[in-house]
Amino acid sequence: MTPEHIEEAFRRLARNNPAPTTELEYRSEFELLVSVILSAQATDISVNKATRKLYAVANTPEALLELGLDGLKGHIRNIGLFNTKASNILKTCELLLERHGGNVPRTRKELQALPGVGRKTANVILNTAFGEPVIAVDTHIFRVSNRTGIAPGKDVAAVEDSLMDRVPEKFRKDAHHWLILHGRYTCTARKPQCESCILNDLCENAFSCG
Repeated sequence: MTPEHIEEAFRRLARNNPAPTTELEYRSEFELLVSVILSAQATDISVNKATRKLYAVANTPEALLELGLDGLKGHIRNIGLFNTKASNILKTCELLLERHGGNVPRTRKELQALPGVGRKTANVILNTAFGEPVIAVDTHIFRVSNRTGIAPGKDVAAVEDSLMDRVPEKFRKDAHHWLILHGRYTCTARKPQCESCILNDLCENAFSCG
């Protein structure tokens, strides 16, 4: 896409959804962190279903540590990779208490030092919890960026760099949410909804994929 088309694409996305946000349910930065860790290779729906009950009994680092490994596993057993995720979450709780006074850190370096937190998760936290204009590239965003031509790239890192370079600054803070929602509900992996897509006249592959 040309810079003019990219700006028009985000103008339309913004008009269609002026206040985009994550579909994960959370009430604190810590809850968001745990939910994002749980969401790797899992749906937001499955994570929300588990955390509604989990956060009702334990939603702080101290409370989760008191709940223990078996107790935590009992709440997240229906989420993929729950054994590894439970272990990482409790180790993260320990580090949050030891290094950050129980608070979620605000830098990518500190976030990525936590077990179970990679660059994508760190970017989600920085963007959603702290309003940083960063973009976390997941499978939906990778697909939309390449398919539409907004920010082509051979891998996640290349797409992230391309998005940060090509997305106009005024749209960058919300770009993550617009693109993930677009990929989740419109520009789907199979049978993309090109007929109803608000970007179909700008997209480089409209009506030719899926």
